Amino acid sequence: MTALIDRWRLFSVREFAVHRGRTLASTTVMAVSAAFLVAVFGIFGSLSGSVNQLIDGLAGRATLEVSGVTDSGLPAAVRADIAAVPGVAHAVPMLRAKVPSAAGPMLLLGADPSAAALESDLQEAVERHLGTLMTTANGALVGPGVGVAAGERFRIGSGEVTVAAVLSGPKLEQLNDGHYVLTSLAVAQRVTNRSEQLDSVLIVPALQANSDDLKAAITAAVADRALVAEPSLRAVQTGGALRMLRYMTLMGAALAFIVAAFLIYTAMSMAIVQRRPVISMLRAVGGRRSTIVTDLLVEAAVIGVIGGAAGSALGVLLGRTAIDTLPLALMQSIEARMTYSLPLYAIPIAIAAAAGTSMLASGVAAYQVYKVSPVEALAPVGAGVADRVPLLLRLFAAWAAIFNMTVAIILVRLHLDAFVFSGVALCLFFGAGLMLCFALTGSLVAATSWVARRFGRAGELAATSLERAPRRVWATLMTVFMAVAVTVTITGANNDLLGAIRGSLGSTGTVDVWVTSHPPDEFPTGPALPADLAARIGAVPEVASVNEGQVAYATIGAEKVILYGLATGSVNPLYEGLDAALRAEVVAGHGIVVSRDMARGLGVGVGDELSVQTPRGPQRTRVVGVVSYFSAMTGTVGMGLDQMRQWFDRPGSTILQIEGVPGTDGDRLLESVAALAPPGIHVYSGATSLANVENSAKQGMAVSNAVWMIIVLIAAVALLNTLTLSVLERRREIGVLRAMGASRRRTLRMVLAEAAGIGVVGGVLGLGFGLASQYFFDALTPNIMNLEVAYRPSPLALAFAAGAVGLSLLGSIPPAVRAARLNIIDAVSIE
Repeated sequence: MTALIDRWRLFSVREFAVHRGRTLASTTVMAVSAAFLVAVFGIFGSLSGSVNQLIDGLAGRATLEVSGVTDSGLPAAVRADIAAVPGVAHAVPMLRAKVPSAAGPMLLLGADPSAAALESDLQEAVERHLGTLMTTANGALVGPGVGVAAGERFRIGSGEVTVAAVLSGPKLEQLNDGHYVLTSLAVAQRVTNRSEQLDSVLIVPALQANSDDLKAAITAAVADRALVAEPSLRAVQTGGALRMLRYMTLMGAALAFIVAAFLIYTAMSMAIVQRRPVISMLRAVGGRRSTIVTDLLVEAAVIGVIGGAAGSALGVLLGRTAIDTLPLALMQSIEARMTYSLPLYAIPIAIAAAAGTSMLASGVAAYQVYKVSPVEALAPVGAGVADRVPLLLRLFAAWAAIFNMTVAIILVRLHLDAFVFSGVALCLFFGAGLMLCFALTGSLVAATSWVARRFGRAGELAATSLERAPRRVWATLMTVFMAVAVTVTITGANNDLLGAIRGSLGSTGTVDVWVTSHPPDEFPTGPALPADLAARIGAVPEVASVNEGQVAYATIGAEKVILYGLATGSVNPLYEGLDAALRAEVVAGHGIVVSRDMARGLGVGVGDELSVQTPRGPQRTRVVGVVSYFSAMTGTVGMGLDQMRQWFDRPGSTILQIEGVPGTDGDRLLESVAALAPPGIHVYSGATSLANVENSAKQGMAVSNAVWMIIVLIAAVALLNTLTLSVLERRREIGVLRAMGASRRRTLRMVLAEAAGIGVVGGVLGLGFGLASQYFFDALTPNIMNLEVAYRPSPLALAFAAGAVGLSLLGSIPPAVRAARLNIIDAVSIE
């Protein structure tokens, strides 16, 4: 143990202190990667944690919940049928809805005295303030986060309530972050204009009741007019709706760690080169190869753990910030208020991933050097066999690249409806690119040398250095390659996707005026617009037509989907994706149109019969069309407006599509319509609607944009390290050249020529692979986003490739200056 401590103090700790820049760079890149991973875990841990916390706080002893098929709830009469089922001890009716209020969006809870049977987090507080609540007209108990005082009146929904008391206590503060209003069921129904509706009925079973039998009996009692499931179904549906975002962010975090591994590899290669004389001496006096390699791996693990721990702290801050930037349309379906909640496993996994990545990359570097003999290790890198890439290994990499590419293409062609297959295909494709580059190491090094030689005699010296260290050159090339390839892929694919979304939803921008129940960056899911509003707007002289429609959340199968009610002339991709005959069938109620992901999820196609659960019981319909449609959730369904109103008990409309008389000024029409809209109703132009859709899409793409910016940062640090490594490897040679009369300027040009060769070849290679991977990603997008995407190479890709050259030259300036200022006597005497 004493020998281990002494060895660690003399070699490892000393290296950390002496080469602070390299240690800081390696630690920083692992910190950035770990921060990204912790932020991702924090975002989705907060989503699921907030929903589960609300469910647990309200459900109490309830083991089953009967809820509405759509967000409009279920008939209140269903509660009596449920209470009559044998084995049901208590059937607790509840209205729970996220509604607008004077204090912002608020969770409104309405319950009757039977809620005491739940023994939920609210029970003690309700019992404590029950007297005050009963004696207060339109009284309500409010959470501590609402920001009102007892006795105040404030508006919520379409009515007003009086604050009977403000609840307090740890559990009550945590419940929906304190942002809720609890009132009687009758008051809640009145302020939401849902006098005969409930959102759920919570079931407390009798002591001897069998859960499976009870669930079957309740399902039979409601006759498929409502959903019967565990209260946790809401959390499951939330997770399903956000799985696309989870997939994209986790893929981004994985990609950040892959690129970080290149930096660790080059940093450890630098450490090995600098310590070769000491290591050779240890080998010569009997030091074991395994002991030396173990020490290096321990160093790498320490760097990974420190970087992971620091990054985890940063990731917590990033996760808290990111929650507020998620698209509103995506968060709209979640009734719980988002509060930050980091899963317990997040930080340990991030630290373990950082340490594992650092050790794996360092292990590869250590193996390359320590397979040589002690005498050979005293020679400069490139003089021994350590830097030679075996032919057999290159052939294996070539065949592996072909295999990976083939499997990736097959996965794309199969159009498998699972994010995991898409992720596997992307990883295989990028892996194939790296393996192919490894197989072509000799050719790539030769190309780099050829470019370097274009810079005259200084380039000749740089080319010689490049040819003597093929592994180092390959690692540096791959750093530039990855930076350019990922940047071209992500920016190009994002632009293609944005163009596809714009093309799919572009017709919404042609509508003169939209009138909806929600702002333009949210889905207009209700409440219904005033019944006479369409007629009053239609009477305006500048209005040529008013087209009504509806949007709602509904559960079909086990998934929460978006349901559209369509009428003749609806501007909607589901409607416009059909021919005239099929449009007429849908509007007439003779069939439905579904998005591609919905069709795959349900296993149906055009012409198939489908049973749809509704508040009126199961309804049979036919799928008349399957449309490529960008689904923000797990699927989209379009049906006739009248059919939707009838089947789902949703009278009225939540959206009005207004066209003006030809020649009418758009601003004047917008003002005329807005003057008729009551408070709380949103009126905006088609251009505003389309702009908000694009902004929401850009918000969703912010994660992938962060990935490529992180990768560019990592690449810049990696280039600085590897080019510094090149100078250190040739320190004696540079000293000899300077002693022979080489000028500082020529030495400077030599390092710059080496950097230019690496930048040009790496940039061109990354540009080509980036354009290919952009095409591959576009081909994969229909399986992920359910939207056909056209491949459009961007002229900016050339700028990214040129930026790689600039990045290489910029990263070479510090080592070039260091080489030019090298002390000749010190350089020639180091060995």
